[in-house]
Amino acid sequence: MAPSYFKVDPRTAGVLTGTIRFTGRKPARKPIDMSGDPACVQAHSGKAYDQSVVVNPNGTLANVFVYIKKGLEGKTFEVPTTPVALDQRGCWFHPRVLGIQTSQTLQVTNSDPVTHNIHPLAQINREWNHSQGAGEPPIARRFVKPEVMIRVKCNIHSWMRAYIGVVEHPYFAVTGADGAFEIRNVPPGDYVVEAWQEALGSQEQKINVTPSGKIEADFSFKGE
Repeated sequence: MAPSYFKVDPRTAGVLTGTIRFTGRKPARKPIDMSGDPACVQAHSGKAYDQSVVVNPNGTLANVFVYIKKGLEGKTFEVPTTPVALDQRGCWFHPRVLGIQTSQTLQVTNSDPVTHNIHPLAQINREWNHSQGAGEPPIARRFVKPEVMIRVKCNIHSWMRAYIGVVEHPYFAVTGADGAFEIRNVPPGDYVVEAWQEALGSQEQKINVTPSGKIEADFSFKGE
């Protein structure tokens, strides 16, 4: 029997927007030692810095995962057929933070001239560990259970980090260079929205999405 997917009525769907601000002292840039791999050093002209907290010039935060945490229970959403891409380039994972639906394909590519190792340290899903040499075809994997967040490391290059948010619906976003997010096509209802940052923790807000409404949920994270 085919599953019954929830269909959002576009006439009443709302939009959730917001900005993730950073307060306090901006963290000092910490250099990364890539000297163990000359190709990685060359990719960064000898200078690479830790990216666990990226404060944008406008005082906002990049790489914050924002998603609807509660309020969608009982609804089943169709899984997108388009894969989510994770690339290894310049001895970094790109993007550093990403979202994906349960059972959606994660496609991992190695764009570097060196071998990498993709190792998602899943706690709820199955943990896996796969080596990928230069020029090898993409790796395709799926996560079948929701899990926020899965840390990904490279066993060869210890500084490489990525984080994957696996959710059962399409209502998530990751902030970029402007610190803003937008989640569209949200059915009316009461929700809990969570914003997660790898070094600064997570915060929640209760929101109410009115029919055809535009709801704003801003968050503020404080540094040391």
